[in-house]
Amino acid sequence: MKAGFYPKLALTGMKKNKRLYLPYILTCIGMIMMHYIITFLSDTPVFSTMRGNQSLQVMLDLGSWIIAIFSTIFLFYTNSFLMRRRKKEFGLYNILGMDKFNISKILLWESIIVAVFSLVAGLGFGIVFSKFAELGLINIMKSSVSYAISVSVDAVIRTLISFCIIFLLILVNSLIRVKLSNPVEMLRSENFGEKKPKGNFVFALIGLVLLGAAYYLAVSIKDPLSALAWFFIAVIMVILGTYLLFITGSVVLCRILQKNKKYYYKANHFVSVSSMAYRMKRNGAGLASICILGTMVLVMIASTSCLYFGEEDALNKRFPRDIMTEVAFHSAGDMNEQNLSLMKEKMNNVTDKYGANPKDDISYSYGKVIAFVEADGKINTDVKDEGIDMNSVDDLYQLCFISLEDYNKILGKDEKLKRDEAMIYVTHGEYNHEYLGLEGGKSLKVIKVLGEFIDDPDAAMNIIPTLFVVVDDFENCVKPFESSEQNMMVFKWIYGFDTSISDEKQMEMYKEIGKECYEVVDQSNEIDHVLCESLAYNKEDFYSNFGGLFFLGIMLSIVFLFAAVLIIYYKQISEGYEDKSRFEIMQKVGMTKREIRKSINSQILVVFFLPLIAAGCHLAFAFPLIQKLLMLFNLINTWLLVLTTAISFLIFAMFYMIVYRITSNGYYKIVSENR
Repeated sequence: MKAGFYPKLALTGMKKNKRLYLPYILTCIGMIMMHYIITFLSDTPVFSTMRGNQSLQVMLDLGSWIIAIFSTIFLFYTNSFLMRRRKKEFGLYNILGMDKFNISKILLWESIIVAVFSLVAGLGFGIVFSKFAELGLINIMKSSVSYAISVSVDAVIRTLISFCIIFLLILVNSLIRVKLSNPVEMLRSENFGEKKPKGNFVFALIGLVLLGAAYYLAVSIKDPLSALAWFFIAVIMVILGTYLLFITGSVVLCRILQKNKKYYYKANHFVSVSSMAYRMKRNGAGLASICILGTMVLVMIASTSCLYFGEEDALNKRFPRDIMTEVAFHSAGDMNEQNLSLMKEKMNNVTDKYGANPKDDISYSYGKVIAFVEADGKINTDVKDEGIDMNSVDDLYQLCFISLEDYNKILGKDEKLKRDEAMIYVTHGEYNHEYLGLEGGKSLKVIKVLGEFIDDPDAAMNIIPTLFVVVDDFENCVKPFESSEQNMMVFKWIYGFDTSISDEKQMEMYKEIGKECYEVVDQSNEIDHVLCESLAYNKEDFYSNFGGLFFLGIMLSIVFLFAAVLIIYYKQISEGYEDKSRFEIMQKVGMTKREIRKSINSQILVVFFLPLIAAGCHLAFAFPLIQKLLMLFNLINTWLLVLTTAISFLIFAMFYMIVYRITSNGYYKIVSENR
């Protein structure tokens, strides 16, 4: 046999099946390109000098692993379409004298051609576009731009190794399929129809229950910590429920349509519904995959874009003033005017040195304790790691007792309270009790739930809700906690102010303030520790985290869109080849091309828009859960989330309709062309 026979035969087969191979190769190139770009960014020297680079690089490195794992699963899935379509061709080779070893050689060369071309093109495009991606990420992070072009050898090697392993696994899977196949069955594969599936109402009911339970979880969870705990469980329930409902529910839908004689016995409905009914098991799985991928894209884009565009709000909540100082004392008595004046004097000396001219200063004290609030409103400070479980975490709070005098001063109010009364404010959660039971049996009557409060840095950092308790007699309220066996209460004084100096000087001044304050701590037995923070110093950390999440959300969304588009395309093309003979028969008995077009449109309207509708439904029910999770990032701008979610869905819906219009034209050309 001549040298080059098998490579030539492989190329010929790929050219004949270019409708199947071209999108597959383009997707391989896209996956390789995205993997290289993410891996390159996770190790690029440009970010090594930036603040927050460690968290960014961890996120990007995780993203590269996600793309590699997803590529493995998805390329296996799409390769099955290629193998299914080419069964007849391989069966013909076998009948003409080729044994399975020869067919395996053809598959080997096809895999080599696809792998080499995809890797060369994917890495080439990855290297070209990696600089654009780097500039985009730097712009998102609001950092200084570097125009130096570099190629990451490590990223190239990691990408080569990852995708060589993927292509090898796909080849082994294809060879096993050929080994186990029957030549006669392969030759007649297009003539074998699928058995009409039976609607399994038990599975449909299980799917409905899973989806209903996931929806209930999403809308019933009240606090961010519970949302974080239940999020992945809800996601798994939605995925399983969606697959069960699409596979079994679509069978039921076809049966209902077939029983409706006025609808079913029409030229534009009869062929499409009858053909769908006989392949609905596979059809339903494909539709469910499109729905899940679409939901993933919508959730990622809506949430990460909301984080990115709301990062300034989150930053200002975490750092309400340019300079924030937190001084922790051993007891309430230590938090006296003498110690506070000493700390303030030290800070004022530094601000005078830098000409900072402090303005909009804020000063208040509180006693903080982590505690459970029981059903009757009683505080339980016996919080131990082994005692916390996901069933009781809803009642876990960070309680901060603050005096009425401080509250009125910092918010400019003139509220009045009796000694046994309190006003409360919850950062991200609810408090529905009429009383708050303190240590030692004393109770405070909650007379008012406040609608606004100060932006406290400590509350912004905590994932559990903070319950601010405003009381008239601060010392008597916190005294029982000090005398208790646990003595878990921490006493803090918060002092912050804005400045009129540049960010560079502000960072220098903040470091010197910290140094001066630490010297006071070393000389005092009453002060436990001091924490000094600067808005200017921490900006880059915020921009790095929020910008990195936004960028990673965009990149992963593009990857998942690749997958959704390819599933849609292969679904249309493979079903087009299967339906071709059916439409030829219908044309012979009088069905016009216009009626064929109507039948195709009917099929699209009945089935293909179900994933879009279901994805929108998933997104709507996931909205409360996403809202709670974003609170962990100090983002409570609900209207911004509504806006980003609505815009994300509209853009995705337009893209979805364009893709289906293009792929339905491909389906139409296949079923309407002559042999």
